[in-house]
Amino acid sequence: MTSTGISVTALDLDLDQDLATEREHLAISRAALGRMRERAEALFATGDQVAGDAYAAETLGRTLARRVAELADDPNTPLFFGRLDFGASADNPHSGAAADGRPGGGDDAYADHAGRRYHVGRRHVTDERGEPLVLDWRAPVSRSFYRASARDPQGVAVRRRFGFSNGALTSFEDEHLDRGEELGTASRILTAEIERPRVGPMRDIVATIQPEQDELVRADLADSICVQGAPGTGKTAVGLHRAAYLLYLHRERLRRSGVLIVGPNRAFLSYIAAVLPALGEVEVAQATVEDLAAGVPVRAVEDPVVATVKHDVRMAEVLRRAVAAHIGEPTEPIVVSDGSFRWRIGLEVLHRVVDETRREGLPYGTGRDRVRARVVGLLQRQAEARRAESPGDAWLRRMGRSKPVTAFLDAVWPALTPDGLVHRLLTERDRLAAAADGLLTAEEQALVSGTAGPTGTKLGRTPKATKWTAADAVLIDEAAGLMERPAGFGHVVIDEAQDLSPMQCRAVARRSEHGSITLLGDLAQGTAPWAAADWRESLRHLGKPGAVVVPLTVGFRVPAA
Repeated sequence: MTSTGISVTALDLDLDQDLATEREHLAISRAALGRMRERAEALFATGDQVAGDAYAAETLGRTLARRVAELADDPNTPLFFGRLDFGASADNPHSGAAADGRPGGGDDAYADHAGRRYHVGRRHVTDERGEPLVLDWRAPVSRSFYRASARDPQGVAVRRRFGFSNGALTSFEDEHLDRGEELGTASRILTAEIERPRVGPMRDIVATIQPEQDELVRADLADSICVQGAPGTGKTAVGLHRAAYLLYLHRERLRRSGVLIVGPNRAFLSYIAAVLPALGEVEVAQATVEDLAAGVPVRAVEDPVVATVKHDVRMAEVLRRAVAAHIGEPTEPIVVSDGSFRWRIGLEVLHRVVDETRREGLPYGTGRDRVRARVVGLLQRQAEARRAESPGDAWLRRMGRSKPVTAFLDAVWPALTPDGLVHRLLTERDRLAAAADGLLTAEEQALVSGTAGPTGTKLGRTPKATKWTAADAVLIDEAAGLMERPAGFGHVVIDEAQDLSPMQCRAVARRSEHGSITLLGDLAQGTAPWAAADWRESLRHLGKPGAVVVPLTVGFRVPAA
């Protein structure tokens, strides 16, 4: 046998041994994950015995149930997909500052990992001593799996990618970054994974995240971003993986405030539903805009001409005016008797209470409660001065429900419901004309109220008797937001956002007022009459005008032509 033949045979033996070692590590890691789940299940089964009270038991139970779900293992999904071998020394001839200013491979930032080996996978797996067998792809050191290159090795000597078939490890390939070797698009495993035919629900892309995608996935929680991308550029995957990354980095904060995925329809949400659970994230809310604006049942279909007017952002100001128009001025003093004394609040003081509350810009319902509380507070101070003691809670509640106080409230700050407000606006021509003055033309007002042109809403004598359309539901949600602020999410991902109307954007914005967003879409794919023409406009309606717009230009699942 020639020397060349001997060399190839020896190399084959080394590769076979290496593959066997990696398969053994996979088996050990799967067994360890099974033990982690068994421990979590045992804790879940006995959690109520160690909790101090019913509330603690319920909280602990939810936490342990979530932990059990997070540790689920799909044998057909690779537990790890890559490996990082850091050089024995921080010195690296190819090191240097990265393009974005991060340190290169020769920097002390990677010295702690010198000589270490890490398998990178979908979740963190440890052995019985707590030593990591698989590192979560979101861990800081895992960043080098996606970002390291021959030009900027980041301390990595060898990056290994694994090939799998139905969960079985079949192959691997190495890139010796310390020698300046990088496969890039020549990687068989990377190319095969990217081009694997799509069958069934959407899969995660943790094994194939590209550097430009990784930059977006690991963006800070405080940053709102808009990702513009044509089909096949991976924008949906970027949004979902960013949600998973933020949940990993800000676990407790986002567990309290929540993460919301907004999709164009239920079929789309069903298609992407398996991605986050595959990454160990099982508590993410999913909804369509119709789900968010579900204050009334939708029982009619609107003509696009009418719906376009209702979806216009001018309707937000029309509704704000309509709500504000219900606030009146006091016309007479309040006189209240508690059975022992008669208490009086003068007209001037009542004017001041209403004016101060109006200037505070509170939601309408909160403002009504504030006016009541201030009136009762004025009565309380009079009682304290007369009796030299503070009246009890029962007295305060009785005063707040007394007929004079209730009549005053109904006159200057009447109770409203969102559907009731919109119903009155659409059925009372004078009320609509006053709220829409200078905003909607007479023709547009006629379209909205259904008195001319194509129709959609079947207005009944009452809100419940009305057959509302999807556009009406968005108006009613806007009205609800003017009355009471809805609970917000810590982060919201909005996919296929090019077809969101300004009013739909505002519905989402109310759920993310104090959080950040990831906006995903393609302006070229807009189909609705109100489809976005400029992401800046959509971002303004979403309350995030400062968000950066980032294009993804590489199509991974479409032909080059």
